[in-house]
Formats: sequence, C-alpha cells, structure tokens
Amino acid sequence: MSRTASDTAPAAEEPPPGDDTAFFGQPRGLLTLSGLEVWERFSFLGMQAILVLYFADTVAHGGMGMDPGTAASVSAAYGTLVYLVSVAGGWLADRILGSYRAVLWGGILIACGHYSMAVPTATMTWVGLGLISAGTGLLKPNVASMVGKLYRTEDERRDAGFALYYMGINIGAFAGPLITGWLGDHKGWHWGFSAAAIGMTFGLIQYVAGRRHLAGRKHAAEYALPPEGMRRAVRMMIVGAIVVAALAVLLASAGWLTMDRFVDVLTIISVIAPVVYFVVMFRSPRVTAEERGRLRPYLVLFVASVAFNFILFQAYSTMMLLASTNAETTILGFHFPASWYASALGAFEVALAPVVAGLWARMGPRQPHASNKIAIGVILGGLSFLLMVIPTSGHSGDTYKMAAWWIVGSYLLLGLGDVLLETSGMSATTKLAPKAFASQTMSLWFLSLALANGIQAQTVKLYGEVSNPAYFGVNGAIAVAVGVAVIALAPWLRRTMHPVH
Repeated sequence: MSRTASDTAPAAEEPPPGDDTAFFGQPRGLLTLSGLEVWERFSFLGMQAILVLYFADTVAHGGMGMDPGTAASVSAAYGTLVYLVSVAGGWLADRILGSYRAVLWGGILIACGHYSMAVPTATMTWVGLGLISAGTGLLKPNVASMVGKLYRTEDERRDAGFALYYMGINIGAFAGPLITGWLGDHKGWHWGFSAAAIGMTFGLIQYVAGRRHLAGRKHAAEYALPPEGMRRAVRMMIVGAIVVAALAVLLASAGWLTMDRFVDVLTIISVIAPVVYFVVMFRSPRVTAEERGRLRPYLVLFVASVAFNFILFQAYSTMMLLASTNAETTILGFHFPASWYASALGAFEVALAPVVAGLWARMGPRQPHASNKIAIGVILGGLSFLLMVIPTSGHSGDTYKMAAWWIVGSYLLLGLGDVLLETSGMSATTKLAPKAFASQTMSLWFLSLALANGIQAQTVKLYGEVSNPAYFGVNGAIAVAVGVAVIALAPWLRRTMHPVH
C-alpha cells in the first residue's frame, strides 16, 4: 500500500533505550508524566469529591439545591462529557497537535476551568465544567499514550511502569479530596474549587520543566494531516463548535433542553460513539489485518472496563451521598468532612500500586495474563458494592449511621480492583493499538469510561428511589458476573491478544 502525506509526516522521537532506568528502574520521563498526573488528579478528583455534595447542598448554604438522585446524575453526565471529548483529544494529537502540545493545551484549559469554578456563581460553574471537560479530553488519553511511548513493545517493564504511573495518579487522588473537602466544609465550596485550580497550575509547571525526558515531544503530529486538510479540519471544528453552542442556547431558551434531557443526550452519545469508533477502526485501510485481529479481543476488555468503571465512578457520587447521610464522620473524637472518604480510595491505590508493580516485575513472564488481571479487577469492583448490602440492610431513611470501616473496606476492594484493571487495561491498549490510531485507541479506552458514566447517569436516578441494599446489591452482582465471563474467555483472549501477555 502506498504511503500518503500523513504517513510521511515527521515522526515523534523513538522511545528511550531500554537501559534508561533512572526512575525506580523505569525511564526518567515516567517521573515527569507521573508528576503531571499527580496534580491533574489532585485537581480533577479533588473537585469531583465535593461536586456532588455542592450540587445537592441547599442554595442558602452555597450549593445548587438539587435532589440527591439528580445531583448524582448530573455529576455522572459531567464525567460522560469529559471522556467523550477524549475522542477529539486523541484525534487532535494524532493529526494536528502532537502528543506534547495536546497535553499542554489540555492542562491550560483545565486550569482555566477550575479558576472559573472558583467564582461563586452558577454560570461560572457551568463554564468551568465545560473548560475542564475540553481540557481533560485533550490531556488524559495523550498523557497515557506518552507513557506507552517510553517503552518498546517487548519491554517487560511496561506493566510495572504503568503501575507506578497509576500510583502517581492516586497520590493526587488521595491529597485532592483532603484539601478541597476541608476547604469546602469549612470555607465554602468555591474555596475548594480554588485549590483545584492551583494544583493544576503546579502540574503544568513541572510538565514543561521536564519535557526533555519525554518521547513524542516534537511539534509535528505523528500522522499529521496535509496542510490543506489541516486548515479544513480546523475550520470545521470552529464552525461545528459555534453551531453546537448556538443550537444548545436556542433549545435551552425554548425550554426543550432541560438538564434531564441533556443528561439523556449524553448517555445516547456515549453508547453510539464507541460503536462508531470500533467500526471506523475495523474498516480503516490504515489498519492491517494483524492489527484488526488484535482489536477483536479488545472489545472484551472494553466491556470489562465499562462494568468496572460504572462501579468506580460511583465512589464520587452515590457513595459520597451515602457517606454524607448514613456514615459516621467522626473517628476517635475527630470530625472529618464526608468527602474525605474519597481520599481513602486514593490512599489504598497509592499503597497498593507499588506492591502490584513489584509483584509483576518479580514475576516477569510468569505474571497472569492481562485479561485475567482485568477480570479480577472487575470482580473486586463488584464485591465492593456487594459489601455495602450488609450495613445498609434493615435500615431506611437518613437516621442510621454505619461505622466508617464499611465504606473504607469497600474502597479497599475498589482500590485494588482499580490498580489491577486500569494499569493492565491502559498497558494493553498501548500494545493493541493500530499504529495509525495510537492516541485515538487510548481515546477508545476512555470512551469506555464515558459509556460507564453514561450508564451511571441513568442508573443513579434510582438512588433514593429503591432500597440501598437493592441498589448496591444488583449493581455489584452485575459487575461480578462480567468479571467471571472474562475469566471464562481467557483461553481465547490469550491466543488473540499477542503481543499482550
């Protein structure tokens, strides 16, 4: 097949040689990317830990006055939008910006979004959420893709490297809710959003300072469009953004685009987008027959990710609401904000990620296949919800208070499952990705997160409408069933996922 102009665009640097072991035996660029994620997750999850509580709080107390089900649904819809935009973020990196600049501009938009949310008005809250959605869509798929570029395909350090990278993510996930939660509880919600803004600013500074250690930092995209195609694409994006914004304003003014309908639209898009994306990749002439064969088992990993992240994201929605109404927030006489429970999840992942990384490094080629790691992660996620059936059984309303250790125990299971699934899933994605869709395949992984949030946006509407044991029990059982199904498919997955081990 002849090579097109986009095929011959200047390529990003080759990954550093295999003897680069400056950061705990890993490439030194991993430190720069992990440091960026510390601050990005500090800001994103610090904000998200208080977002649903802010939505559900009374207007008189500085909140938005939503009922709990609606607050959880809107929070999930925001998550859906974040990960839907990641598709455009991956495409922009592959075809126009290049990975380094996509991550840089994404971080700038995120910081601007958090600064907007620090302004105590409802309008600036929605403006800020829109900017954060756009920025995260640029940053998240591309920074993970840049981690993959630090390693050659056959490098057995890759899974361990992603585990360390994920530890960095969860240092931010641990610290963010502690600071934003305390500020939100003691000073006001918008003080918490201000802390998230400052954190993202720190992340940008260290990312630029450490750029020389990164693969993929050249200005040209790896599969850049020809000049005329690039100009046409930019024009279409600008016109499309204007049309969508104008249509949204028109429909909102006419009373049709209510919050509930907006949530429903995002859910529908979250279902359609991955289907379309898989079809495009399977049919693309840029994808070889061998690469197409590796996309088939990736469908199974995609479904597993949806099942797990449907549970994981509720750590910041229904579990936060449950903690704020039905869990003790005092330990040994010390009172803490309910949002601090979210830090337990980050703390467990910080503690467990290096253990998992060390275990995989020690086992080398004897470690479990990636599909089994992912399946076990999904099962643990389901069990974290099934555990909540015990303390919520036999109670109704907001009068009972469960011991703090129930939610902490649930987050322990969820944290271990997250380390197993996300590190193996992201690592497998970088290896299974067709070369012409490198960043976009990571976007497809994040589309599984969009779909999980889209499903969650509908399901959480039942929170408070059905009993807590029924809600947590049914959702947890479905996740466990998906994990068991992936284990049953393990023989086929091992045959078809080469070179993933």
